[in-house]
Amino acid sequence: MIAGGNITEITQFILLGFSDFPRITAVLFVTFLLIYITSLTGNLSLLVLIRMDSHLHTPMYFFLSNLSFIDLCYVSSTVPVMLSNFFQQQQTITFVGCVFQYFIFSTMGLSESYLMTAMAYDRYAAICNPLLYSSIMSPTLCFQMVLGSYMAGLTASLAQICALLQLHFCGPNVIRHFFCDMPQLLTLSCTDTFSVQVLTAILTMTFGIANALVIMISYGYIVTSIMKITSATGRSKAFNTCASHLTAVSLFYTSGLFVYLSSSSGGSSSFDRFASVFYTVVIPMLNPLIYSLRNKEIKDAFQRLQKKIVHC
Repeated sequence: MIAGGNITEITQFILLGFSDFPRITAVLFVTFLLIYITSLTGNLSLLVLIRMDSHLHTPMYFFLSNLSFIDLCYVSSTVPVMLSNFFQQQQTITFVGCVFQYFIFSTMGLSESYLMTAMAYDRYAAICNPLLYSSIMSPTLCFQMVLGSYMAGLTASLAQICALLQLHFCGPNVIRHFFCDMPQLLTLSCTDTFSVQVLTAILTMTFGIANALVIMISYGYIVTSIMKITSATGRSKAFNTCASHLTAVSLFYTSGLFVYLSSSSGGSSSFDRFASVFYTVVIPMLNPLIYSLRNKEIKDAFQRLQKKIVHC
């Protein structure tokens, strides 16, 4: 600790993680390790496949490749630290390390929220304006939408970090979570956190509710357009085109909203921690599976890649 005036600043935090479940530590470690490896493998494979196969150089797969990149960074911001802490007696993280971890986690999470909205607009253009799709979703617009997603996430995250750095931490230093998250950090501050809470609420409204609303409106138009298709085969194909994205969006928003509403007071019960695992660890693993399992283009691209490897 560093003394400054009448305030003694904390220089490190203790991450409680899952240390209060000593009997199943080995089981949790193996489970999270396997999920992390699966997540890395799935997202990296999707990135490489989209990069190498020219048939996948379309707006939808451009967005999907960026989603895989975001998920890689997102899951890697929390899981390696969590895994390394399982068998350490002193599960500590420095203040700087804690801030940096939250910065990466927040930037990627907020960027993914905007990217999901961009992907919804892409599906809207494909279903509602199929003849104009190529001109609407130009490479320039796709690049701008992805860049805008990253910049929005980065800007919002920097705003939170700047507000967080204005706080003083001089009391308890135990974070009842497996990573540094804003609600838990605010409860440990010994200074007024009202301004940070207001900022967090504004960002939640902007990134969460506003983006979710845009996605809902987009899918409202999509469903209306699909119902106008006369052939059952055409309707089925159109629904299948959007099903993967709609599933991923539903999982992302419902799990994140549930956890943050339940832990808004800053407390983190055992249930909250296990629930947080779903949107921080499990969803990045599920996304590649959701977009690949029933996707004929992905399967065809994988077969073409296998043939290239065999003939090499």
